[in-house]
Amino acid sequence: MSNDPKAVLVTAKFTVLEHQLAVPSEPTRLVRHTVQHPGAVAIIPLLDDDHVCLIRNQRIAVGKTLVELPAGTREPDEPPRLTAERELQEETGYRATHWHELNGFFMSPGILNERMHLFVAKNLTLGSTAREPGEEIDNLVVTWDEAIAMALCGKIEDAKSLAGILLWDKLRNNA
Repeated sequence: MSNDPKAVLVTAKFTVLEHQLAVPSEPTRLVRHTVQHPGAVAIIPLLDDDHVCLIRNQRIAVGKTLVELPAGTREPDEPPRLTAERELQEETGYRATHWHELNGFFMSPGILNERMHLFVAKNLTLGSTAREPGEEIDNLVVTWDEAIAMALCGKIEDAKSLAGILLWDKLRNNA
């Protein structure tokens, strides 16, 4: 595959690596770039069986505010559950006493090694948020049926939120 990838960009949240790939019938190597990421979490905060707390989150990469599940990047070697607890409180102000981890998934495995860990949080208590500087986030409490409708009609455009909401909907209806 690749001989000793070289870091071409190192940031606080990710590293871009350049890979030189040998191709059996070619005299030259192919160059590919990948993004190395510590992983992240997304949380489905259920206020009760019929209400979920989504967020409106200003995203500069796409130039608009998206409706999403609360989420965040893991610190190096941080257990996903601790990241989920921290991010839920920071972004929404909620704390949960019951946690259930769902199947995780890779966000964009063609170029990115980020693994998203997905959690359902229940028995929520509202407190204060601790949003990072520059985060423009507002809570959006909706019924579960509204969240599903938003996912199906395209109002929710964020992949982790679509995957989390639709997966939990299937699981909760089959439980």
